[in-house]
Amino acid sequence: MSTDTAAGRAPRSFHVLVKPIGPVCNMACRYCYYLEKRALYGEAHDYRMADDVLESFVRQYIAAQEVDEVEFGWQGGEPTLLGIDFFRRVVELQRKYADGKRVHNSLQTNGTLLNDEWAAFLKENDFLVGLSVDGPSDLHDYYRVDRAGNPAFDKVMAGLEALRKRDVEFNTLTCVNRLTSEHPLKVYRFLKQIGARHMQFIPLVERKADAQAREIGLELDVPPPVGEWEDGESPVTSWSVRPQAYGKFLTAIFDEWVRHDVGRFFVNVFDSSLANWAGFPGGVCVFRKTCGKALVLEHNGDLYSCDHYVYPEYLLGNITERSMVEMVESPRQKAFGDAKYEALPEQCLRCPWRFACNGECPKQRFLHAADGEAGLCYLCEGLQAFFAHIDPYMQEMTRLIQTNRPASEIMDVIAQRERGASAWRDVGRNDACPCGSGRKFKKCCGRSASQP
Repeated sequence: MSTDTAAGRAPRSFHVLVKPIGPVCNMACRYCYYLEKRALYGEAHDYRMADDVLESFVRQYIAAQEVDEVEFGWQGGEPTLLGIDFFRRVVELQRKYADGKRVHNSLQTNGTLLNDEWAAFLKENDFLVGLSVDGPSDLHDYYRVDRAGNPAFDKVMAGLEALRKRDVEFNTLTCVNRLTSEHPLKVYRFLKQIGARHMQFIPLVERKADAQAREIGLELDVPPPVGEWEDGESPVTSWSVRPQAYGKFLTAIFDEWVRHDVGRFFVNVFDSSLANWAGFPGGVCVFRKTCGKALVLEHNGDLYSCDHYVYPEYLLGNITERSMVEMVESPRQKAFGDAKYEALPEQCLRCPWRFACNGECPKQRFLHAADGEAGLCYLCEGLQAFFAHIDPYMQEMTRLIQTNRPASEIMDVIAQRERGASAWRDVGRNDACPCGSGRKFKKCCGRSASQP
């Protein structure tokens, strides 16, 4: 079905990431920025989403979408702590309020609680599972441990095996931290080995708490207000990825992907980059010109501007007290999203790669530009190097797409070029000339090349 909209206005569509158990988790990952959100609600607080809040959300969210398909995203904390019956109720409510729209669900999980019962439910109800995994055990367990400090890799792999036995569709979410950034191909090849066809790589960047953050009981820094950037004096944590390392991480994986895996494996950063090169809409929010269409709902109905801005100053209201549409379309939320572009420093506006990155996530913009202007992305140096490296490949894939050919043909193009280059590089004087003349190299192209 299509919903009629006012003339000249695009159909309303936005995404809400739901935290039905807030920050509660059975893991204690050392780099997790969300566990400390307990400080906003209190340790003794009941974090399980109440049924009236859940029903209000499902009803309002479906009704608000002026498109045929509605995407629900469930996250935490660890949402599987709520049990299967909670999600059975989710599906029941979605069917009640669907009103002819197609409803899809994704569940982001650490995987440690998944078993055959979970897998059967997820398969039956067509859930897409996002599995948090940072690589093989030595990389995964370095920061990702349970609440007793024990490694969790084996439990994650057991959960994955349960999904695979039931043929549940899954993708992976991998945090690129200080350690994993040094092992790009080890991470990438492992993810391929476990069957992850769709991969998300998330750069881990967190700053130590300043006075403002400590005042509300947090150990990590509050992001700079959108459009009012700080001076960047607060250092990043020891687990945060370095800018150059992030660029090298993406580049190393890209070089293997573009030669062997295009169309077979899908990486969020590469897909979004190609969309920007080809002039297509969509892609990950951090690379879009503006944001504000990806909000977060906490367990009690509190709606925040963004997953990375769950702080008191970015609370838009509560869905049990105000209309969700009213909050999403409020001038305040619009200003939040528009500031992603409007607050860019001049250095970004002049950058040849602005179209590809658009300043990245406002959360990361705490450096100064070369002229001293605040608001430069912490990852800028690495992203610029990555974009410069992939530019010729992206241009080639864009040309393929524009002529109705699959982007995967880039692999054949590269193979032919590299075979040709290798033939010229390795040819001996008495070998057949690579130009195809049938003459010896020394009597053909080699002769002219050796002459002054």
